[in-house]
Amino acid sequence: MSKKVLIIAGDAVEALEIYYPYFRCLEEGYDTVIAASSAKKLHTVVHDFVGWETYTEKEGYQIEATAGFDEINPEEYDGLIIPGGRAPEHIRLNEHIPAIVSHFFETNKPIAAVCHASQVLTTVKDHLIGREMTAYIACKPEVEAAGSTYIEESNHTDGNLVTGHAWPDVPGLMKEFIRQVNSR
Repeated sequence: MSKKVLIIAGDAVEALEIYYPYFRCLEEGYDTVIAASSAKKLHTVVHDFVGWETYTEKEGYQIEATAGFDEINPEEYDGLIIPGGRAPEHIRLNEHIPAIVSHFFETNKPIAAVCHASQVLTTVKDHLIGREMTAYIACKPEVEAAGSTYIEESNHTDGNLVTGHAWPDVPGLMKEFIRQVNSR
């Protein structure tokens, strides 16, 4: 039976942080579902540093979310991926997100979170206390306020929680996430 992976996202999701994991999961043969506030086309964004102290943002490709958060039964999934970009700042406000994310911590299923995805993880602070994780450096205060130790590495694994700093780190993030999904 094929493994099943859930990706939670929303508009302004970082293009490379959703497309790379999505296609990598398809390549692995996983049944991969992208969920958002509703089933719809999501607008991705491209963040990069081009001489500024912070990143710039450009429009990216669109990608289809085939399910709404309210339709998701997390028990059906073997792993969870949370991409970054600006999507985490608004999807974390969805009433269904804490229960979805908590399920993966409670059942010790693999969770991959990159960049600003740590903002989503703060909705389940009880599961973050005492954990170690990395994230985009601007999210360090949220990581620490949630009770986790911020790790200054591109990728970091703490049990079932696999975290990455930003889109250049997605290959390492996905390598560990896939290893964990396949070992279940």
